[in-house]
Amino acid sequence: MTVRKVKTMKYTVTLLITLLLVPLAALEGADVPTPAGRPNIVLFLIDDLGWRDLGCQGSTFYQTPHIDRLAREGARFTDAYAACAVCSPTRAAVLTGKYPARLLLTDWLPSGRWNPQARLQGGRFIRALPLEEFTLAEALREAGYRTASIGKWHLGSEPFSLPQHHGFDVNVAGNGHGAPGNYFFPYDGDWPIPTTDQRATWNVLADGQPGEYLTDRLTDEAVKFIRDQRDRPFFLYFPHYGVHTPLQAKPEMIAKYEQIPKAERQGKPAYAAMVESVDESVGRVLATLQELGLEKNTVVIFTSDNGGFYNATSNAPLRANKGAYYEGGIRVPLIIKWPGVTQPGGVIAEPVTSTDLYPTCLAAAGLPQRPSQHLDGLNLQPLLAGESPLSRRSLFWHFPHYNEHPSSVPSSVVRRGPWKLIETFDPEGIELYNLADDLSETKNLAGTETAKLNELLRELEAWRKDVGAEMMKPNPDYDPNVKPAKKKKKKEVLVLTQSSPSWRPRTGPEAWLYGSLKFGVLATTAGARMIRLGVSSSRAPPGVRTLAAGEGLALAPDRTLHLRPILRSGLGSS
Repeated sequence: MTVRKVKTMKYTVTLLITLLLVPLAALEGADVPTPAGRPNIVLFLIDDLGWRDLGCQGSTFYQTPHIDRLAREGARFTDAYAACAVCSPTRAAVLTGKYPARLLLTDWLPSGRWNPQARLQGGRFIRALPLEEFTLAEALREAGYRTASIGKWHLGSEPFSLPQHHGFDVNVAGNGHGAPGNYFFPYDGDWPIPTTDQRATWNVLADGQPGEYLTDRLTDEAVKFIRDQRDRPFFLYFPHYGVHTPLQAKPEMIAKYEQIPKAERQGKPAYAAMVESVDESVGRVLATLQELGLEKNTVVIFTSDNGGFYNATSNAPLRANKGAYYEGGIRVPLIIKWPGVTQPGGVIAEPVTSTDLYPTCLAAAGLPQRPSQHLDGLNLQPLLAGESPLSRRSLFWHFPHYNEHPSSVPSSVVRRGPWKLIETFDPEGIELYNLADDLSETKNLAGTETAKLNELLRELEAWRKDVGAEMMKPNPDYDPNVKPAKKKKKKEVLVLTQSSPSWRPRTGPEAWLYGSLKFGVLATTAGARMIRLGVSSSRAPPGVRTLAAGEGLALAPDRTLHLRPILRSGLGSS
C-alpha cells in the first residue's frame, strides 16, 4: 500500500512538472517553425547557363518568361558568382558552404592526370564529395525534410558518393558523369576513361520512352516528388543537365530560333531551344506549387554553376566564358523568391557566391546556422529583406589546373568591392580591374594601381594559406623544346531512326544509320538539307546499318530522312 502511494505521488509530481514546462518550451521555440510548418525549398542549379542568358538579365534573344516572372516576384542579384568556373567544385560549394580550395575539390570530376608536357603540375584534388561533409541535404533531412536530387550530380559515383550517400532520400538521374550522352531517350553515354583504352558507358535514365526529352522527363520527376510530399516539408535540389553540351533540343523549338537573323542571335538556335526548355521546366514547377497551394510556403532559388559555354552563347558584355576567371566564366544569374522576406522585383548589387546558399536555406527553414560547416557562406536573409549589407570583405577563387576552355589559365582571384585581382600561374602574371568602371575587364590597372594591387595580393596569399589551397609545382619532366601534342577533335556519334516523321538521334533495334558527324548541315538543294557523315564507325552496334564513304542524308521538308549521295558543291565545315 505504501509503495503504491509513493508511485502515485511520483507520477502526479511528474505530470505537474510536465504541464508547467510545456508552455515555457512553447514560448522559447515560438519563432522556430515545427517540422510540419517549415517552408519548402526548391533549388534550381542550371548547368552552363550564362549570366545574360535570361530575359530578366538583359537578353533579347532567349525566351524565358517563367524565369523572368520569378525575378519579378523575388529578388535578382546582379553580382552573383559561381564558386568555380567549372561545374563540380561549384556543386560541392553549394552543398557544403565551403570554398572548393578548402574542400580540395577544385576541378571537374573525374578529369584526367597531369599533362606531362606542361610547365607545371596541376594541384592535387579529390575525386568525390567527402562523406565527412555534413551537406545541406543532411541538415534539412535531420530537421524533418524529405529531400530529393533530380538531375546532374557529378560529385562522385558508386558505391560511396552518390546523392543518397549525402543526405538525399531520392536520387533521379544522378551519377558520376557530367553530361548525358544524349538529351533524347535513350540517354546513352560513351566516354573514354583517362589513362586507359577503356570506355565508360551509362544511361542516366534507363526507363524512358521513345522520343522523350531529358529536361522534360526530369521535370516530370520533380513535379511527382512535389505532389507526393505536399503534406510535409521538402527540399527539391533540381540540378538540370541542361544547358550543358551536347547541344540538342526539340526540332520545332530549334526551327523557331533559326528564323531569327544571325546578326540578332546571342547564341546558337539549339542552345536557345535548350534554354527555353529549362524555362518551361521552371514554369511547370511553379505552376505545381501554385496548384497545390504551396506557393506562399516555398522558397525558390535559381542559379547556374558557371558562365556560358563559348561555343553556345555570347557572354558579352562580360569577358570570356566557362572555364575562365574573367567575369564571363564566374558571374552567374541568381534569383531568390522567399515569400514574406524578398521584396518583389528587388535588385541586389552586393557580391554573393555559391557558398551562401547553404546558410540561407538553413535560415529559410528556421534552423540554426552551422558556421563550422558553412565556413565560407553567409546568410543572405538580411540582404533579401533590405535590412543590412553582408559583413564579408572579399570573395575568392583558386584554380590550380590547366583547362581547354578558351581564356582559361591556372589562377587565383580575389574580389573586394569593385576591385578584382587575378594572379595567373602559367603564364605568370597579375591583372587588376575596377569592375565599376570596366565591367568587360579591358583595362589592366596592375601597372598604375600598385598600392591596391599589393594590398589585394597580400590578402589573396593569406586566404590561400588559411584554407590550405593546393598550389601548382614545377614539372620535373617539362621540356620547353617539346611542343605539346595537338589533341584530336572529338567526333560526335550520330544514330538516327529510319524515316521518322520527327527524327531525333537515338539508338535501338530500329536504328539504321551510324557514323561520326563531321560537317553538320552543308547545303540546301530543292528544299532538302544535306547532312554528311564521315566514314562508318568501327563501333557500330550489331545489326546497325553504317554509312559508307560518300553517302549522306537528305532531310526533306516533311523532316523524313533518305540516303543520298553527298553533293560535292557547296560543302564546308560547320
